[in-house]
Amino acid sequence: MPEAKTRPTDVNARDFIEAINHPVRRADGLLLLDMMQEASGHPPVMWGPSIVGFGTYHYRYPTGREGDAAPIGFSPRKSSLSLYGLTADPASGDLLARLGKHRVGAACLYVNTLADVDLGILRQLTEAGYRHVMSEIHQP
Repeated sequence: MPEAKTRPTDVNARDFIEAINHPVRRADGLLLLDMMQEASGHPPVMWGPSIVGFGTYHYRYPTGREGDAAPIGFSPRKSSLSLYGLTADPASGDLLARLGKHRVGAACLYVNTLADVDLGILRQLTEAGYRHVMSEIHQP
């Protein structure tokens, strides 16, 4: 089996965020850094060149593929913020309906800027997503 391409690195996540040129994307990244660290209880870790993850879990698919991943995280992409793990909880639909302007992909929640969403709802999604991944999906 090939190794996962996205793995933890030694790059400092806060330095990565503080180096973002766009002031709104940088400010949003710093807010997410603190919010996700509080929700998970884990420090930020860079996964690959552009994903900031919090915590880790081991996954194994029925195909035999396995690896490690962060239960929640984000990437401050040029076009939008990609938020990972926040839609994992089956009950997230009710919160997403009240979140504000966003898009949902296969495993991601996309927001243009944090000013477009309700931060209280985003915090609830973050906490619920982390709890769900760690307790219901990936723990024996």
